[in-house]
Amino acid sequence: MLTTHPFDDDKLREECGVFGIHGAESAAAVVALGLHALQHRGQEAAGITAFDGRDFHTHRAMGHVAGNFDRDDIMRQLAGASAVGHVRYSTTGETALRNVQPLYADLSTGGFAVAHNGNISNATALKKILVRRGSIFQSTSDTEVIIHLVATSNYRTLLDRFIDALKQVEGAYSLICLTAEGMIGCRDPLGIRPLVIGKLGDAHILASETVALDVVGADFVRSVEPGELVIIRDGELTSHRPFAERPARPCIFEYVYFSRPDSIVDGTSVYSVRKAIGAELARENGVEADLVIPVPDSGTPAAIGYAQESGIPFELGIIRSHYVGRTFIQPGDKVRHLGVKLKHNANKALIAGKRVVLIDDSIVRGTTSLKIVQMMRDAGAAEVHMRIASPPTQHSCFYGVDTPERAKLLAAQMTVGQMANFINADSLAFLTIDGLYRALGEAERSDRAPQYCDACFTGDYPTTLTDFDEHGLEDQFSLLAERVV
Repeated sequence: MLTTHPFDDDKLREECGVFGIHGAESAAAVVALGLHALQHRGQEAAGITAFDGRDFHTHRAMGHVAGNFDRDDIMRQLAGASAVGHVRYSTTGETALRNVQPLYADLSTGGFAVAHNGNISNATALKKILVRRGSIFQSTSDTEVIIHLVATSNYRTLLDRFIDALKQVEGAYSLICLTAEGMIGCRDPLGIRPLVIGKLGDAHILASETVALDVVGADFVRSVEPGELVIIRDGELTSHRPFAERPARPCIFEYVYFSRPDSIVDGTSVYSVRKAIGAELARENGVEADLVIPVPDSGTPAAIGYAQESGIPFELGIIRSHYVGRTFIQPGDKVRHLGVKLKHNANKALIAGKRVVLIDDSIVRGTTSLKIVQMMRDAGAAEVHMRIASPPTQHSCFYGVDTPERAKLLAAQMTVGQMANFINADSLAFLTIDGLYRALGEAERSDRAPQYCDACFTGDYPTTLTDFDEHGLEDQFSLLAERVV
């Protein structure tokens, strides 16, 4: 699998990114640029569906946006002034072309394409009901459940059918749907997954992150509110509120890792939050050292904040090669370890004899931390202290993040001291949950009414998890097991 992250086997991965534009010349070309900016959110596959006023045109492919949507022959096929695109990692459903989005169907109301960021946590239960009614599924993606719910709804208009479908699903979603009449965008009632609105001239844009607006030269208008549904038609945007209002709980990990640091999420600069996280980490878990070193690239803003707060110099002790895409070496433990050095290498002249503080965003399985600590020791570091810019990841995510089962999460199996021994660090410390909330401008986490979805840290899931109770767990994980890794 192509990846821009050198330790792709040991990172939490967002499921996808979505981008749509309505009312623009060469809409698919704008979508392709927007998807480039969202590539970090999904690197297994990409797809674009365009509408030319009469027909829908779709191209979907495995791999990155580059190499698939930078070809003239493909882009000429995607004609039209409206288009929606998607970059994907898989959580529910195998890694296969049939699951690549946007998904498209010809409904009784006309063509309907949907791009989905998130995960439907009652998809298995709904799929069983739909199949008994005669629905025939073409993919193993949870997103297809939404299409079938729309298709089988008894309501007359497409909008009412769509709302009827959404009221039956649980979990997290930001959706962009393309129809012959216009474009629909919506965000789940808790706002777990992000979605923003932009303008490019007279054209309207919906996207997962503001950075995608920046890249295409669009102006940021506002975030889609939790539970809001927007319709873009004839150059106008209208807002609907089909759900009962609930306290929002957006995903806190967007600020820790998922979003690009140059994005604004729900009015807050991701880069500023990550620097504040580093400062909180230094206040909570300071240590005497000579250098603060980020684990590239996700640990860099937090490392800057840690260094500024602690007074310890910030240095680039790990140098990343930007010219490595697919690891071309053959499998095998010894050779695979060389693959790590192909992408990252220690700056030995800087590190030798020094006490270093390594800053990373999280620990999942622990394999990355183990390799990085050993890299520092091989470079001659006198001491290696690991500091993590988030609380311990102890629980699986069921809202659109490709999380290992809990048995493979290191923090769910070991104490912090045991984890330090496992990764061979002189010390290891995590940011507290209240420290993370302070970095976001809150006094502390409200246990009675948490301000964010932080279930991966706390186990406090904000929605019902129908497919993941003791009765439905096996069926859902059989879907997850279909992934080709």
